[in-house]
Amino acid sequence: MPTYKLKAKIDESGNLVLTEPIKLPPGEVEVILLQPLTEVDNTAVTPTTTDIAKSKRQIECNVPILKEWLEQTEPFPPDFDPDQAKWEYLQEKHNL
Repeated sequence: MPTYKLKAKIDESGNLVLTEPIKLPPGEVEVILLQPLTEVDNTAVTPTTTDIAKSKRQIECNVPILKEWLEQTEPFPPDFDPDQAKWEYLQEKHNL
């Protein structure tokens, strides 16, 4: 199934409005909506690379070997977008 990424908006009455034309033949389509997250200003709280290297992550876990392994992993980057990661996973899974 081909995939198209378009810009759209929801109007006051709750209707989906495409803001750009699409050249597709008439017929039914399946719509997947991804609502963008509001961006948070991370500049004040973003730790530097040296701060991350110095501090050891504190993980609560009852399995000692798992706790040790998790404490050695790096946290996800501040620009990580979970919705984009989900979309990429679904594209790969369903061969889109």
